Amino acid sequence: MKKNIALLAGGYSGEYVISMKTAHTIEQNLPQELYDIYKIVITKESWWHETADGKKIEVDKNDFSLTIDGNKIKFEAAFIAMHGTPGEDGRMQGYLDMLSIPYTTCNAIVSALTFNKSYCNKVVKDANIVGISNSVLIFKDQPYSIGSILEQLKMPLFVKPNESGSSLGVSKVMSVQDLLPAIEKAFTEDNQVLIEEFIEGRELTIGVYNLKGRLQALPATEIIVNKSDFFDYEAKYTPGMTKEITPAAIDVSVSEQLASKAQYLYRYLNCRGVVRMDFILQKNTNKLYFLEVNTMPGQSEASIVPQQLRCAGIDPKEFYGSMLEDILSQRS
Repeated sequence: MKKNIALLAGGYSGEYVISMKTAHTIEQNLPQELYDIYKIVITKESWWHETADGKKIEVDKNDFSLTIDGNKIKFEAAFIAMHGTPGEDGRMQGYLDMLSIPYTTCNAIVSALTFNKSYCNKVVKDANIVGISNSVLIFKDQPYSIGSILEQLKMPLFVKPNESGSSLGVSKVMSVQDLLPAIEKAFTEDNQVLIEEFIEGRELTIGVYNLKGRLQALPATEIIVNKSDFFDYEAKYTPGMTKEITPAAIDVSVSEQLASKAQYLYRYLNCRGVVRMDFILQKNTNKLYFLEVNTMPGQSEASIVPQQLRCAGIDPKEFYGSMLEDILSQRS
């Protein structure tokens, strides 16, 4: 008998459009003979599913169910395809935990921790296996001083919303006079802003996943930005603005170190499902610096994790189907 699966898409952030593309890719690659897939679009205004004949059916949030033509549909698992809040920050995970519905991502606590860049950096720093850039965290409702920030950090700087994705609201600051406008820009996305020292080097990103108790790292990707100072929102989603080279053209020793450290951090942070970790390979030293972990990385056809799956020769249908079977087996 086919299992009912909720595919959660949308979300409350500026990453809504990317989430819809991710959900489309996942939906195309889930075995239709095994699952009845119900795409649930999550917005601040409503949670709904659109039927084949175009009807919008509201989700009953009391038990996360749909009623279609008098039939009540409950879900045996949820495949979360939302970037940003509430799908990547632990909120949706906490809701599903209360209903005992298994899901494909990290749990609520891990999701909340990793979504907060500053707090995650502090935890990763304690692992003492990768570098962490010097940083200052400021809050919108608390006073801060440009002078104090500059006493603690060396230019150039990256200014970014502390809880946001897709590089929304991020600026690279090369001069003192640009720091305040960059902070104000970041505060339009979040009430917390992280200011970090710039680490010069090569940007590397690597997918890591655990299926059936087997932890694996995917081939790493190097991101080379052609027409921008850094991998911002425009560079990420505008064709031709970046090169994403998979596998990354790095020494074998660096590749092994990257995979090993990413797998260690996956365990250390208690991740689940597939995540993508971003690093900087520092120029001249070849020291790896941790940037962030994405617990719901993009899964559109052009996204990095699908590129890495193709490079590894992994069939997407088998991969996404295995993710579902893994969480369903834990429930039984």
